[in-house]
Amino acid sequence: MNRQSHRLARLLRNAAARIDFASVKPIREFRAKTPDGVNISAQEWGNPDGPEIIFIHGFLQSHLSWWKQVTDSMLANKFRMITFDLPGHGGSDKPCDPAMFNNGVHYADMLDAVITASGFKKSLLVGWSYGTRVVCDYLTKYGDSHIGGINFVGSAVSSDPTFRGPVSGYTVGVLSDDLVQSVKATREFDCSCFHTPLSEADLDQLTAISMMVASKIRQWMNRPAFYEESLKAIRVPMLVTHGVEDQIVLLSLAEYVLKTVPRAQASFYENVGHSVFWEAPSRFNRELAAFIQKAN
Repeated sequence: MNRQSHRLARLLRNAAARIDFASVKPIREFRAKTPDGVNISAQEWGNPDGPEIIFIHGFLQSHLSWWKQVTDSMLANKFRMITFDLPGHGGSDKPCDPAMFNNGVHYADMLDAVITASGFKKSLLVGWSYGTRVVCDYLTKYGDSHIGGINFVGSAVSSDPTFRGPVSGYTVGVLSDDLVQSVKATREFDCSCFHTPLSEADLDQLTAISMMVASKIRQWMNRPAFYEESLKAIRVPMLVTHGVEDQIVLLSLAEYVLKTVPRAQASFYENVGHSVFWEAPSRFNRELAAFIQKAN
């Protein structure tokens, strides 16, 4: 096979592997406005009468991170699901104000605004990576009396550098104002979120989504994480999910959460990286459904 044939075969493979984010539409799309006037882009999926789940994505990502959950027939038939884009990400507002990104109170109020706009009464919060910090911001201000349970995925709730893996979203390149350097570093970071490599087509899409987050917003989001007291105060059921091969946040951070939260239970995934819900969706979705049913 000549070089051109190899290239054509690779392009065909990538085309087949590409996730078609337009293939399934949410039940509705809506906006949640924070007390600071920031508009949050949100989506509702699944069974309008089912138990409630709110998914919170990570740094440089979007609501599309949860594609393999909201389009899973088992979850969609049983649960009412909400996804949204963090401020500065995806379709949400991108205010040029550091105070909107470096203060946990703003994230707490943002999540509360999403919960209120969705009409949820006792939802399960599923936070991935930076999303676990948003959950902790919410717990710090509002407590856990209005939620039914918590699932931490790839926990990132400590500033202790010993918990960080060999790859971090807070590298000089990812935070750089230089566009060329930023694109290169962002793609490397996105790639490192997976133990099983993505197709080039899906990595292209992921990098495009990540590049929607401006360099200044990335820099402002690099804030301390001190949540031990909030973690100790959790009394609702909690599941800590983590990939053993995570290169972003080490497994030891999940183990720290398990020691700190009185009722937490663990689910560790062999041969899986930072994006557990994407790399092992069947198991993740099955365990999430079982956890919700047990929590209720």
